[in-house]
Amino acid sequence: MTSLTLFHSHNSPYVRKVMVLAHEAGLAGDITLVENASGNPLDPGAIPVAANPLGKIPVLLRSDGSALYDSRVICQYLDARAQSGLYPNGPRKWDALVLEATADGMLDAALLMVYEHRLRPDALQFPAYIDGQWSKIARSLDLIEDRWMAYLAGPLCIGQIALACALGYLDLRHAAQDWRQGRPALTAWQIRIAARESLRVTAPPEA
Repeated sequence: MTSLTLFHSHNSPYVRKVMVLAHEAGLAGDITLVENASGNPLDPGAIPVAANPLGKIPVLLRSDGSALYDSRVICQYLDARAQSGLYPNGPRKWDALVLEATADGMLDAALLMVYEHRLRPDALQFPAYIDGQWSKIARSLDLIEDRWMAYLAGPLCIGQIALACALGYLDLRHAAQDWRQGRPALTAWQIRIAARESLRVTAPPEA
């Protein structure tokens, strides 16, 4: 019997990050998924607000009924549980955490762009705000292309997992922005990491 329950949505990049780490750590079989736990800032929908009052997923319930959230907390818990080493020790640890924070920040900006289109009436949408969110993403991508490729060539870590999920979400929701333009090294890295089993089995089904 599994001892962990994860509130899950196939198209959530934060949930995907948790599931990629779970697969890499050998814990995917220990997790029961509660599917279609989706919502938004205006309506939490099927998200368990009793477990996470912020109304966000992922939420992980442990066997004692206690809840863990958000993705960074859950990923660290799973890594510690499995002792998988995806949060490296020594100086490389801080690089991994910075890269994870950068990837998650890109996701935050990308999701705000989606909400601006989906939740705000057309007459009230603010194009400059949308452009500002994309500017955060573009600057991050440029920095990774210029300074992080040697690190990305190293052993798999949480930073690489987070970045792979962020790039996948850009393809899912913002393909028209063409993040690959002018970033050949990052593009080549994304092709390689996307071929990993953990990334393939967690790929979102919707285009």
